[in-house]
Amino acid sequence: MAKRMRTVIGSALVAAVVTLAPLSTAAADTYWQCVPFARLISGIQIFGDAHTWWRQAIGKYETGFQPKPGAVLCFKPQGKMRLGHVGVVSQVLTDRVIQLTHANWSRIGGTRGQIERDVTVIDVSPKGDWSQVKVWYDPIRDLGTTSYPTYGFIYPDANAQKLAQNPFNKAGATAIAMVQGAANQVASTVRPGAGPLQMLSQAADSTDRIAGVIQSATGQGQQERD
Repeated sequence: MAKRMRTVIGSALVAAVVTLAPLSTAAADTYWQCVPFARLISGIQIFGDAHTWWRQAIGKYETGFQPKPGAVLCFKPQGKMRLGHVGVVSQVLTDRVIQLTHANWSRIGGTRGQIERDVTVIDVSPKGDWSQVKVWYDPIRDLGTTSYPTYGFIYPDANAQKLAQNPFNKAGATAIAMVQGAANQVASTVRPGAGPLQMLSQAADSTDRIAGVIQSATGQGQQERD
């Protein structure tokens, strides 16, 4: 599995390095909470704290444990994240790696309440059921060290899809510059002036690190904490 993971992620990273574009970090004049932002772009009409979404979704929306684009990943409360968290799946890269678009996660420029697009989220659960994940944390430009427990995914229905809005078309109103994706996040750590071979080498190292995180976490089956 680890070999297949390296191959899939590696292909995406090589393509990103070849077409690498400058990055900008997310910044906004508006303070976004995760719940209204997830509701806005998913169209799922659930209100209340993030940790209540899973219970509220039962009988109203389909729920499950496999990621799909447009689905909302619902996090359980943990530590300082006492109200839980929700984010919207923007892409499914492999069976253990997705990209999430969400709000009010990383401190960017020391400020909370900002939007991040297409950040890396990795399933590190022992059974591969997305019950524990690691999430890209912008201040360290890497995956965080904590494994976060989740309830699962809430899938939008046809009505939710009609209500969903694309906030990126409204970027001018809120002065949001989006983070551009998991592969570009890795590529952004490359030293200024690095040549193509150096960039590819560093991308390969990052691929091994991501695959290693999954293999290590599923092998140990224990939750890591900060």
